[in-house]
Amino acid sequence: MRAVAADKATNSVYIVRFKDRPAVAYRGKLDGFPRTQPLAGERIDRTSTAVRRYVGLLDGQHDAALEAVGVPQSQKLYDYRYSFNGVAATMSASQAAELAARPEVFSVAPQFFAKPQTDNSPEFVGLEGKNKLWDRLGGRRNAGKGVVVGVLDTGVWPEHASFSDRKNPHRGRFYRNQRGRRVFNPVIFPDPPTSWNGTCQSGERWSTSDCNNKLIGARWFVEGFEANQIIEEDYLSPRDADGHGSHTASTAAGRGGVSASILGNDLGKISGMAPRAHVAVYKVCWNGGQGGCAGADLVAAIDQAVADGVDVINYSIGSDSPVLLSGDSVSFLFANEAGVFTATSAGNAGPGAGTVGSPAVAPWVTSVGASTQDRAFVGTVVLGNGERYRGASVTRGIAEQRIVYAADAGNELCLPGEFTNDGLIEGNIVLCDRGVNARVEKSFAVQQAGGVGMVLANVVPNDTIFTDTHYVPSVHLIRKRGNAVRSYIAEAGEDATARLIGGRRHDVAGNRMASFSSRGPNGGAPDIITPDVTAPGVQVLAANTPTPFTGAGQPGQMFQAIAGTSMSSPHVAGIAALLTQRHGLWSPAMMESALITTARRNVTKENGAKADPFDYGGGHVRATRSDNPGLVYDADFDDYLDFLRGTGDVASDEGAEIPDPSNLNLATIGVADLAGIQTVTRTVTNVGPSALYTANTTNAPRGVTMSVNPPLLRLNTGESATYEVTFTVTDDAQVNEWAFGSLNWTDGDHSVRSPVAVRPVPIAAPDEVLGDGNSGDISYDVTFGYSGEFAAEPRGLEPATEYEDTVQDDPNNSFDPGGAGITTHEVTVAEGTEYARFSLFDEETDGEDDLDLYVFNADGEFVGGSGSGTSEEQVDLVAPPAGVYTVYVHGWETDGPSADYTLFEWQVSSADRGNMTVDAPEDATLGETAEVTVAWDGLADDTRYMGAVTYHDTDAPADYRDGLIGQTIVRVDVGEPSGP
Repeated sequence: MRAVAADKATNSVYIVRFKDRPAVAYRGKLDGFPRTQPLAGERIDRTSTAVRRYVGLLDGQHDAALEAVGVPQSQKLYDYRYSFNGVAATMSASQAAELAARPEVFSVAPQFFAKPQTDNSPEFVGLEGKNKLWDRLGGRRNAGKGVVVGVLDTGVWPEHASFSDRKNPHRGRFYRNQRGRRVFNPVIFPDPPTSWNGTCQSGERWSTSDCNNKLIGARWFVEGFEANQIIEEDYLSPRDADGHGSHTASTAAGRGGVSASILGNDLGKISGMAPRAHVAVYKVCWNGGQGGCAGADLVAAIDQAVADGVDVINYSIGSDSPVLLSGDSVSFLFANEAGVFTATSAGNAGPGAGTVGSPAVAPWVTSVGASTQDRAFVGTVVLGNGERYRGASVTRGIAEQRIVYAADAGNELCLPGEFTNDGLIEGNIVLCDRGVNARVEKSFAVQQAGGVGMVLANVVPNDTIFTDTHYVPSVHLIRKRGNAVRSYIAEAGEDATARLIGGRRHDVAGNRMASFSSRGPNGGAPDIITPDVTAPGVQVLAANTPTPFTGAGQPGQMFQAIAGTSMSSPHVAGIAALLTQRHGLWSPAMMESALITTARRNVTKENGAKADPFDYGGGHVRATRSDNPGLVYDADFDDYLDFLRGTGDVASDEGAEIPDPSNLNLATIGVADLAGIQTVTRTVTNVGPSALYTANTTNAPRGVTMSVNPPLLRLNTGESATYEVTFTVTDDAQVNEWAFGSLNWTDGDHSVRSPVAVRPVPIAAPDEVLGDGNSGDISYDVTFGYSGEFAAEPRGLEPATEYEDTVQDDPNNSFDPGGAGITTHEVTVAEGTEYARFSLFDEETDGEDDLDLYVFNADGEFVGGSGSGTSEEQVDLVAPPAGVYTVYVHGWETDGPSADYTLFEWQVSSADRGNMTVDAPEDATLGETAEVTVAWDGLADDTRYMGAVTYHDTDAPADYRDGLIGQTIVRVDVGEPSGP
């Protein structure tokens, strides 16, 4: 094994972003430095004189800033120049703070960690057949020709047939045919395009000769993750020891006509979506340590991929946090500006609402959900009583054996090494419950204990079943069928037997969302619908690595049929490569628009109920339809900046009007707070023949009318036009509930459908306002979603309860209530509390510390946490039940052995403390805006206060608590007295 670092270094890795634009977005404003931003349809040429000069300027700024705060060059890990202007370096927290204060620096943040989001699909997405997209490109042998698909993942297995550039993908340069003759196997893939500037980086079990005219580039990035953290079974090179990267790369752009089999089962031929495209891999995810993908490496790989000249990026990676401007997200924003399309997985945290993470929440990437296709690999459990239960399987079958329940051996979850009676397992088929540990690890545990087969049973209804490459013959059953097998074992006892029929291809209905697929609404930008589309993400048959690390899968298997939004994303990346080939001047936004507006909606939720845009965005991709969308919605870098000003993530100029995020020119339309009436603007461009388009608004969201002005658009090819959509709430609207519909533009040949999601609210008001001083006032606007009586009432202001304490540094950077680096506070939440908050502040610690906050209720259940890259942490609880809550302060990164801090806690009830007044109108008018003024007086020095303004409709229906229709939190900080 490679040595794994036991202690955390004094310094940490930080990602520093500078204010100047990276090379792909630099427009030539500096004297002596000409424009480096590529023209539409072109890629940046990092070898050009202009680019090299500008990059040299950026490097000089980086080095000067690091030197100014005492960070030596030896601690710099990466320079970012092309899609991100900045550096990654190890430094102390105090150096990071000093660097952040420099005028040329935009931000400094500890590096983040992300993780990979873990046949028949070309036909299912509409690529194969007469006049389908492959046919329009000259057939499968030309589909993707000249396009470079970059894949950021766990690497690739270069010897795999999916990445061969030779006529016979399953053979080397020479081979013997059936007659025993030595035959030359010629290269049939063309040379890389002249715009390609990448390389094939050598490393462990990898040489430059492992690349070819199909796999044209390979790099690996490990400085952020740290090489000494990686397990021995992984490779310090682009070589894949996980299988995830090989799978995604072959799905996006693996060559066609590759014969696939798993564990001796012949499963037919497979192809990537863009089989003739070139592939460039960037290994950024590793096994070992905390596992996953380090932010410093991710940003470096995106930066390099854009500089190398990729046309499309597949990014089956993400975090659960819905952050708009994470380092990788910012890099993709500039990659978008450079004309590079990015497909990313929506995440595997579904089916709960609001589970899409970063960077999928950003509108400049195309986020992809996962759904089933019309082919499944089905295995069957045949019990001794004759009952047969179908499930998912790609393994071989097994003759009749005794079947036992793992719980009878003290280990119902089949955890490795946890069976209390191996004798019961040996020689038998074992029923294992799903949950806690990896599914494949369960079959590994069965094999290690002597078992010969496994039946894996779901314990949650509607959960997806998977075709993993198990260590023993296995069938995965839904909960109902697993319960039946469990009951049979209990009744038959020692006489219980079963046989397994191995996985076989079956035609199924498909078009059902996978239970794991993450859903909207968008937690980072509620006005943006996510995911954008859905694509096949269940039982996707593609490439594997034959050397997976122990417990991760059966060794020696070159193929796998696995599931995840990681698997659906490369479908869209591959289709985008085909659109790039067909429409070289289309921007990434235009391609995304074409995918969304032409998608089909015959997709259900995982339980069979009707799905909506928060499940699938525009719907299931239809590749051929996206080639001819009629109209498209385009957006550029400046549009995205306006959007970010509207969300508050980028500052607006003083006095400037704040843009409405709903007006970002996307093919989807979202309004998170529809207070009565709102008008949204869109611009379309005709990429088809001259035509007259008519707006169809018959599918308006329930309880909302939708009108379009103008309702007719006559456009010649290449012309653009702007229209407005006005949403008006009606009496039958469900307040505070999302409603869905669509707007459709038709010309007789094209149907350009935009999904719509709106949430009617009785009032749109700021979530929070902040003031200061012993006395003062704040005014702000509210917009009404109804007409009638209105009242605004004060709650509080309540002074904070303060807890001063010390927390030790956690050497493991891992929250464990009973572990190192934890200080505990018990807080009693009183009866009648309407709102509770727990906060830490950077200025209330004794140094440049990174402390985190976790809150558990009286039953020991986790109810809230906050873990940013600083000590600015906040946990809010709405109407929390009374009881004793436990608040943990975690010393994730202190700038010494420990950190002194103050924890602040507020509890706001319905009580008016007499120190705050509210001036507001007494009547509300639908769609109108009014001013509310909050004033306070008599507050104590050196105290932080919190309260609320609650809004009431006195004629509201009974389902409103006391007519409550909303609230705004009011924070007032009073400093120490000044002067004598």
